[in-house]
Amino acid sequence: MTDQAEYIPPEVWTWDTESGGRFASINRPIAGPTHDKVLEVGKHPYQLYSLATPNGVKVTVLFEELLAAGHADAEYDAWLINIGDGDQFGSGFVAVNPNSKIPALMDHTTTPPTRVFESGAILLHLAEKFGAFLPSDPAKRAEMLSWLFWQMGSAPYLGGGFGHFYAYAPTKMEYPINRFAMEVKRQLDVLDRQLADNTYLVGEDYTIADIAVWAWYGQLVLGRQYGAAQFLDAESYTNVLRWANAIDARPAVQRGRMVNRTFGEPETQLHERHDASDFDTRTQDKIGEPAEI
Repeated sequence: MTDQAEYIPPEVWTWDTESGGRFASINRPIAGPTHDKVLEVGKHPYQLYSLATPNGVKVTVLFEELLAAGHADAEYDAWLINIGDGDQFGSGFVAVNPNSKIPALMDHTTTPPTRVFESGAILLHLAEKFGAFLPSDPAKRAEMLSWLFWQMGSAPYLGGGFGHFYAYAPTKMEYPINRFAMEVKRQLDVLDRQLADNTYLVGEDYTIADIAVWAWYGQLVLGRQYGAAQFLDAESYTNVLRWANAIDARPAVQRGRMVNRTFGEPETQLHERHDASDFDTRTQDKIGEPAEI
């Protein structure tokens, strides 16, 4: 173990605004809005307020998959929420998601409009609404829900645990990196064993569970998360890699990854999506310089 001064917790914890490392500004120990800001509303039935983090990508991928499958009523507007600037703490956003996390959805097909927050809830809401990417067989549906909720429960160990201490913490600390690396590798082994005999997580059915898990773990083994693929020996999880590459090759997935994206090559960034034609006309290489978040 590295030689580090022991931390002795105080009797009562207080928030140190100077601590927290990269992205510290996106978190705080209280809820509620910090400022008034009305959310914009576009012309489509579904209004998404998001950013192309793994949780945001889940939803934009599903929207693009629904449209590709012929569900024309799944047209949506995707508005950029710049978490670095605190957009998630605006009054309008907090009214949609009191947890101040992206993504958040307003479904205007109902009267009054229905708010949906938490990425897993949004996936399930849309899949049920369109009867798509959701098995009809009760046993397969239960299996799919199990993997969907597995992802929702497991990803904090990957993102808030491993990702934070490996990539974002102010200093590298051996104990938390080792602790969370062990858990992430266990999770990858869980997936690898499931995918050894299954094309997708639920046999031959491509479902919202695949979309949710791929956004985190698929992109991890493909080298897009935290620069940690080599550290975690991602190549050894051959079944996960096969599955991740198959999903990554889907055109709808490639489009979904671009929406609300503010990093990477300009041609991969579509900061806002209001029409299918935006992929051809409104990426950052066509309208201006990228603004990284």
